Amino acid sequence: MRKRRKKQELTGLLFVLPSLVGVLAFVLAPFADVIRRSFASAITEEWVGLKNYQDVLVNNAFRLACWNTFRFSVICLPALLGISLLIGVLLQEKTRAGEAIKTAFLFPMAIPVASVVLVWRTLFEKQGLLNGIWNGLGLSPVEWMDSPTAFWVLVGSYLWKNLGYDIVLWMAGLSGISSAIYEAARIDGAGEWTIFRRITLPCLLPTLFTVSVLSILNSFKVFREAYLVAGDYPHRSMYLLQHLFNNWFRDLSFDRMAAGAVLVCLVILCLIGIMRRGFDKE
Repeated sequence: MRKRRKKQELTGLLFVLPSLVGVLAFVLAPFADVIRRSFASAITEEWVGLKNYQDVLVNNAFRLACWNTFRFSVICLPALLGISLLIGVLLQEKTRAGEAIKTAFLFPMAIPVASVVLVWRTLFEKQGLLNGIWNGLGLSPVEWMDSPTAFWVLVGSYLWKNLGYDIVLWMAGLSGISSAIYEAARIDGAGEWTIFRRITLPCLLPTLFTVSVLSILNSFKVFREAYLVAGDYPHRSMYLLQHLFNNWFRDLSFDRMAAGAVLVCLVILCLIGIMRRGFDKE
């Protein structure tokens, strides 16, 4: 039995070894170098201690980018999770129609970024489609991408592109709930809202954690559309951390970029850790 157990452990280790080596070589080792650079000068690489972190924390552009990124996440994540869960529950009850609609919801993720940018410009440019409709109604044109409205355009783009992905994840979690539980609850006289609150939501907690983490990570990908539409310096309402890091990289400010990346990574790790702990208690 001992030999068989050791053989199974060795087989498992050999199975994960290529992935482990890849993570060490391409993720952990580069990030360790980023941590080292965050305590050193960008040019001479001399040890400067916490100076880079102090420079980042007092930087107005960093504060603006952090606030916009925080506001974007606080608005988008609850809206995305709530809407996708509602649609997922409705589609799960209509299995036949749900399969076709579920596939249609995934189309936005398959659309290339360049095509999305073209749609953005067609709709939201000063001479675009929406301003053409505005002119037809006798209203003044709106500077969609050069006003606070740009932030809400970014929010709408994120929700549109990631809604279908989250719906599929919710439906996968819903399919794992036994129908016998629902039948027993209905026999006992439970209403639909009680069933949803007492059965569906508790059973979806593991799925909620996964969907939340993936949604947070996907929120950083919205930078591609914003950058291609508005460039390095968009309207201040949609100036995100990705814009800041991109500009620091262009200016060769590797020390500040490394310090900022470490701070952002720590915040995300703490957030995920708090979420994990909360879900484990539940």
